[in-house]
Amino acid sequence: MTVWCFGSVNIDHFYRVAHLPGAGETLAATSYRMELGGKGANQSVAAARAGAECRHIGAVGADGAGVLARLQGFGVACNAIQQLEGPTGHAVIMVDGQGENCILLHGGANRALALGPALAALESAELGDILLLQNETDHQAAMAEAAMGRGMEVIYSAAPFDLEALNLVLPYINTLVVNAVEAAQLQAALGCGLEDLPVEAVVVTRGAEGASWHARGVPDIFVPALPAVVVDTTGAGDCFTGALAAGLAEGQTPQAAMRFAAAAAAVQVSRPGTAGAMPARAEILALLGKA
Repeated sequence: MTVWCFGSVNIDHFYRVAHLPGAGETLAATSYRMELGGKGANQSVAAARAGAECRHIGAVGADGAGVLARLQGFGVACNAIQQLEGPTGHAVIMVDGQGENCILLHGGANRALALGPALAALESAELGDILLLQNETDHQAAMAEAAMGRGMEVIYSAAPFDLEALNLVLPYINTLVVNAVEAAQLQAALGCGLEDLPVEAVVVTRGAEGASWHARGVPDIFVPALPAVVVDTTGAGDCFTGALAAGLAEGQTPQAAMRFAAAAAAVQVSRPGTAGAMPARAEILALLGKA
C-alpha cells in the first residue's frame, strides 16, 4: 500500500538557545541552521525513510526549490506538489539545552494551495492506501472525504489543535492521532471520552511516557518509549505518525506498528532537526533488535 500525505511543506529556521525566551526578552542564539520541515513534509519523510512508498500532496512558494529538492531526496514522490507565487510556509524554531522547543509558524503557500489539483492527485490512489492529514493546510475535510470515498484509510493528526477543523474532519477519518495535551483539550471541548469519538481508533502520544492505541471492542495497546538521549524533540510526533503509517501500510498489526513508531521516534529525538533527523528503516529495526 502507498502512504499519501496531504500536508505542509515548510522552510524551518532553527536557533539553538540557552533557554526559551520569556516575554520581552532579547536572547542571542548560539547556532543557526535552515532545513526542510512542516508537519506534512516531516510525516512524509518519516514514512518514506521507514520503508513506505510515499507521495506528498501540498504546495511550495517561489522560494521553495531547495526544500522541494530535499523532499525528493528523501524518497518522497513530489509530482502533486503545487508551485505557487509568494513565500513557502516557514517556521522559526528555538531549541533549548534540554531539547524543548518554541515554534512560530507562517502558513505561506500551505494556506494558498488549490483544492482541485489536490483532489485530482488522489485519483490514482488505490483501495487500502493510507492518507495522512494535519492542520497546517486548508481543505483537510474535503481531502479526507474524497479519500474515504475511494476506500483509503485516513489518519489525521489534530495538530496544531483546532476544534473547528477537527469537527469538520472527524466524520471522514479512521484514526485520530493526538498528543496528551491535545487529547485533554479534545475531551474537555467535546465533553466525552476518547472511546466515544466517531472514529475507529485514537492514538495518543505521550512523549517519554510512550503511546497508546484505543479502539472500540479491543483492549487498549500501550507501548513504552524506548530509551534515548534527547537532543531535540521537534518533529517527534510527526516521526511517530509517519512511521506508524509505514508500519500499517506494510501490514503490521497495530501493536507492532506502534512499537515500530516508538523506535523511530527514539532515534529521531536523539539528534537535531526535523525532516533531516528522521531515521532510516535499518536504524529503526536495529533499535528494535536491541530493545
